[in-house]
Amino acid sequence: MSEQSENPGAKRRRLRRRNSSLLILAAGMLVFGLAAGALYYALRPVTLAIAVGPTGSEDVKLIQGFAQVFTHDGSSVRLKPVTTQGSAESIALFTANKVDLAVVRGDLDLPASAESVAILRKNVVVLWAPSGAKGKRRSAKIKSIDDLAGHKVGVVGSTQANVTLLRVILTESGVNPDKVAVSQFAVNKIADLARDPSLDAYMTVGPLDSKVTAEAITATAAARGEPVFLPVDVSEAIAQKHPRYESEEIAGSIFSSSPARPEDKVETVSVNHLIIAQHALSEATVGALDRQLFTLRLQVARDLPAAAKIEKPDTDKDAALPAHQGAAAYIDGTERTFLEKYSDYIWGGILLLSGLGSAGAWLRHYVKRDEREHYITHRDNLLTLISQVRGAETPEQLAAMQGDADALLREALDCYDDGAIEEGDLSVIGLTLEQFHHAVSDRRAVINGDKPGLPRMRAG
Repeated sequence: MSEQSENPGAKRRRLRRRNSSLLILAAGMLVFGLAAGALYYALRPVTLAIAVGPTGSEDVKLIQGFAQVFTHDGSSVRLKPVTTQGSAESIALFTANKVDLAVVRGDLDLPASAESVAILRKNVVVLWAPSGAKGKRRSAKIKSIDDLAGHKVGVVGSTQANVTLLRVILTESGVNPDKVAVSQFAVNKIADLARDPSLDAYMTVGPLDSKVTAEAITATAAARGEPVFLPVDVSEAIAQKHPRYESEEIAGSIFSSSPARPEDKVETVSVNHLIIAQHALSEATVGALDRQLFTLRLQVARDLPAAAKIEKPDTDKDAALPAHQGAAAYIDGTERTFLEKYSDYIWGGILLLSGLGSAGAWLRHYVKRDEREHYITHRDNLLTLISQVRGAETPEQLAAMQGDADALLREALDCYDDGAIEEGDLSVIGLTLEQFHHAVSDRRAVINGDKPGLPRMRAG
């Protein structure tokens, strides 16, 4: 049939079906694009800015080492080191929300939004006094912290936090800190520390395998005799009163085995050096970061041995510095899977889609209500034709009725294609047509004068 002779209504329906198909295709492409975009957004790496300093320090090298390994490994969380002049500047950037993470000492003045992610190392207090001039046998004038009153202590490191910690130790040990003079030396001024005759004792704060501590002990021993290590006998009390400090023990011979430095274990205190995160940082992101830190630390430790010292933070609710929820979930094994996290949203989405589908079906039936009424009319007309067949007198009348039935069938099929009727409605039309064809066959036999009992072909 040419386009000129095609029924105008059929042309409109064909055009409408074509437009509907294009609309469905466009909608499908849109949904696919949105799904692909959402998947890309969900799987893209998250980069966290971390403040660390000072420049050239072991902390900076360690964070840079982890950042490189995370990138090389294709990890989901990446690190962007922001080098600072030290902890004070790192905390300032963190407080101003200019970075997501920071490397700091646990006894500094941290903002309320700070939560722990991982302990990089434990900084241990080492206090000692010289036994006397090298080569002379003299009894050390300072044998315990109680003897420090009226004397001067050389503190390695320029941070005020070390002096504050010394004052806490003195106070809890029953010594008035105002009666103890303090002189600070930069870590590159160990030689000046050892040569200063005004100093009666020394203090360092750092990891037990710190090169700075080892060099300071060696230098002072060479200049003023073997060290007498001063125990912090009140370390447990300090830990109870000042939760950001912990009671620690220095093992015998840890600084030197010959001669033994110290000769026996020494009680002291420590403070954690850790990574802190903003409280608002995603739980999933921090959990993934912790997993990467503890999974890849041995790999980083091949080049940076300090990486092996990383420890998990305290997840107790009453911890001095609470662990971030993401870190706590990873450490305690309570991380939720994707389905556990979003099951409510998934089921809600399914119910919403179901509701939208039902609403769409109702709307489609409402919009197509006129076509459905046409279908009912066609069905009724077909039933009327069955009655008219029985009154037909000539084969020509039967042929005309069959033409009308074909037209009604075509209209019903168009209604089905447009979605105005369901498959069950189409089955009703098929059953009606079958009855119509039986009626035509019977009437044709009567018109042609066929004898009763002779088999006749029925139109299927």
